[in-house]
Amino acid sequence: MNFSHPALRSGVCALALLIGTAAQADEILVAVAANFTAAAKDIGTAFTAATGHTVSYSFGSTGQLYTQITQDAPFEVFLAADQARPEKAEAEGFAVPDTRFTYATGKLLLWSADPETIDGTPDILSSPDLTHVSYANPQTAPYGAAAVETMQALGLYDALKPRLVEGKSISQAQQFVATGNAEVGFVALSQVIADDSGSSWLVPDDLYSPIRQDAVLLVKGGNNEAAKAYLAFLQGAEALSIIEGYGYGVGQ
Repeated sequence: MNFSHPALRSGVCALALLIGTAAQADEILVAVAANFTAAAKDIGTAFTAATGHTVSYSFGSTGQLYTQITQDAPFEVFLAADQARPEKAEAEGFAVPDTRFTYATGKLLLWSADPETIDGTPDILSSPDLTHVSYANPQTAPYGAAAVETMQALGLYDALKPRLVEGKSISQAQQFVATGNAEVGFVALSQVIADDSGSSWLVPDDLYSPIRQDAVLLVKGGNNEAAKAYLAFLQGAEALSIIEGYGYGVGQ
């Protein structure tokens, strides 16, 4: 990230000043990819404690959030689950140029709420007894696209097609499994990393394209010092520790 850009340089300065002073607190509205829900909430709490600013989040699939951004939604910061939408936001004039950076790299997991269903391998996907596999809409959710790539790489996509249950977001895909509507599902590691009651298979990185998740300052937040400070905080040690704690890669 280029901290010489005025928007981000001022964000870093704002963070340093607000931590040590009783400056007026501001509010920001952040659009966040569903896979990052828990981590974002923890980061918001830490950010408020450090700066006094408050954060409101709107969670959803990256594609849905981007559509809302193009339709004049009041979001000031965008935390996507891919690089394509933030790049597009920049190219189409919805984001402040040169403020985009990768804040996390996601990991895909095949997960079941039943501790006996998955044996640490993808073998369950070949079982004739398997009736439902959940995944997120691959058109709007990067984790859904990664799930399709994985099934194709395993040579199982065509056979599994009749059994696929599509969620609008990665959150809904995880809910299908949690509620028993699907025996297994492709989810983000971050969603279930704190839940050791089920069973899972961590999908090898070479079976799907890297899920590099980019953040960007939106035009609506261009004059909000708190929004710039949030992006600076997102790259600091405290936020990076939270992000890693949810199973994401950082600094990639």
